[in-house]
Amino acid sequence: MESSREQLEKHILRISFVMSCMLSAVEVAAAIAFRSQTVLMDAIFDSAELIMMGPFLVLVPLLYRPVNERHPYGYAQVESLFLIIKYMTLLSLIIVMIIENLRGILSGGHQVSSGAIAVFEICLAVASIIMYLFMLHMSRKYESPTIHAEIYMWKTDIIGSCGVAAAFLANFFLGDTVLKPITPYMDSGVAILMSLFLIAEPVKELIRGFRQMMLFSPPEDVMDKVRMVVNNALEDYPYEAAFIDVIQTGRKTWIEVYLKGTENTQMIDISHLKDLKGRVTADLQNEFDQLYVEFIPDLPEI
Repeated sequence: MESSREQLEKHILRISFVMSCMLSAVEVAAAIAFRSQTVLMDAIFDSAELIMMGPFLVLVPLLYRPVNERHPYGYAQVESLFLIIKYMTLLSLIIVMIIENLRGILSGGHQVSSGAIAVFEICLAVASIIMYLFMLHMSRKYESPTIHAEIYMWKTDIIGSCGVAAAFLANFFLGDTVLKPITPYMDSGVAILMSLFLIAEPVKELIRGFRQMMLFSPPEDVMDKVRMVVNNALEDYPYEAAFIDVIQTGRKTWIEVYLKGTENTQMIDISHLKDLKGRVTADLQNEFDQLYVEFIPDLPEI
């Protein structure tokens, strides 16, 4: 089962990687030909994504290795660390592009071929839509944090290309109007707007990645869901949860429930723990990718 999921994930990522290579090469060529900061911004962003994705294809098998005493969390944190490096790189590139385009605006801007850029971005959007739908279809069979990140990248490519195409079409029709003086600033202005749009996801993912690396508890909505499922499972037993520990790192989630007896009994029947584990796992297995559940008697301190 794990082997088939590993092969499926590698297959999905490999297809996304090859298509990204092709589109990035086209974007670089277009950025040079059109002398457009907006197209260059898109090309740099996608190229950085590719540089990070290449090594990760080699690391995928590590994520499926079982936990052991030497690696109690397996290699799940390799993925968290990788995503932190990836999004930190993207965030740095976005900030650099914002600064460079602000300098371009302050220096008087520059003219570009608005009609040609608009047509190019429309073609790019169509190609990205095809890949996005393909990735969405494949993710129904299996989705990991890395595949989710890839789907996000294709979605931002679609939105970015459509937005850029609309902006440059508008700029094309401004050429003979009273708004003509703003056309030299359109390319840099659109690049900055794209940067501001793209900056939210890296910031959010960096916060999430650091929380996972530090083994902090997941967001409150995740904790609430786990508490609800655990409490529902305990309704038929004379126990209550003294403490629920939830750790998420990469695609792995560990749930440890410390049990104590109620007023009716202070004894915990070990045979009940297996049933409780099965109930919670069954209720949450669709919520998490790789889930580990344990029920542990809460022993009093000596």
